[in-house]
Amino acid sequence: MQKPLLGLSMMAEAEFVSAILPLLQNNSVEVLEWSFDTFYNVEETDWLNELLQFYSENNRLIGHGVYYSLFDARWTERQEIWLKKLKEEVRKRNYNHITEHFGFMNTENFHQGVPLPVSLHPKTLQIGRDRLYRLHEAVDVPVGIENLAFSFSIDDVKEQGMFLDQLVEDTNGFLILDLHNIYCQSYNFEVNIQDIISLYPLDRVREIHLSGGSWQESVYGKKPIRRDTHDDRIPKELLAILPSVLSQCQNLEYVIIERLGHTIKTEEQKKYFFDDFNKVKAIIEVSDTRSRKVNKWTGKEAVHTDHPEEDLALYEEQSRLTRLLFDQAGTEGIKEEKFHYFNTESWDPEMILTAQNIIKKWNPY
Repeated sequence: MQKPLLGLSMMAEAEFVSAILPLLQNNSVEVLEWSFDTFYNVEETDWLNELLQFYSENNRLIGHGVYYSLFDARWTERQEIWLKKLKEEVRKRNYNHITEHFGFMNTENFHQGVPLPVSLHPKTLQIGRDRLYRLHEAVDVPVGIENLAFSFSIDDVKEQGMFLDQLVEDTNGFLILDLHNIYCQSYNFEVNIQDIISLYPLDRVREIHLSGGSWQESVYGKKPIRRDTHDDRIPKELLAILPSVLSQCQNLEYVIIERLGHTIKTEEQKKYFFDDFNKVKAIIEVSDTRSRKVNKWTGKEAVHTDHPEEDLALYEEQSRLTRLLFDQAGTEGIKEEKFHYFNTESWDPEMILTAQNIIKKWNPY
């Protein structure tokens, strides 16, 4: 059985292109992942278009969405436009599959937002399935969802794998297993990383993400918070468990390394980036694929209403929560706020402050 293909998440910054050029020239980048919706309103340069077209024509291009907002409880013109542009994109290029993030972003300047987690609830599951169905309907390729790094509580960490399994069932979807996202949860909530991985439906994993991140100082003087910032080396702990994870994901096809485009400037940064790439490549090359059997994807005819599912009560809570976080409301006040769909009383104060820092940085209003 063929081993998974190793590739990169493509960034358009000149520093990134300069850094990865040797890998492109020696054909080490076997697949490219492109976040297509980050360029919905930006004109591509000729070289970028030609590079993406090359991988598309060789059946080595996969798409990764950022701004669809899978769990936004209100359906707006924004989602309609997003899907319309996606249809144009898949007519323009041949994508092997399309993926999106777990979570919701419902602010006006959504393109500056960050996805926030939702808890498993019949209504949130219904909304998510509806949005995923419409994404699936727009493209004739497999559609998958990536696990989220940020969680407010240990309960969210433990249920996300089950949530994702139920979410993609109707459309015969798949998962991106982002190992650094799980690394963040493992460190922040002091849970063994393999214990978290085992909570995921690994037979649904078609793609793995690897990246580095950064440390945020604790407001309470405790241990630092791990953030998924894509701006540093892949942690050695992830490289150590990668062989085991590869052996557990029987339908794995792609391993993608992520790095922000403006974070590979110095010669030292380039060296570490190449070192990580080559270490992952070596791990894949010696991985045991004898028991792997990738299943050929077939779509499912899910039953959904013509009109998108909405829930105004859930939307009100999503909007209120985002505003409370942006306005830097006190952690105790947020924990005591009355919500039906968010179990804020169980939230870790440190993670509430982390969410506030993230939202304040990106300023989605």
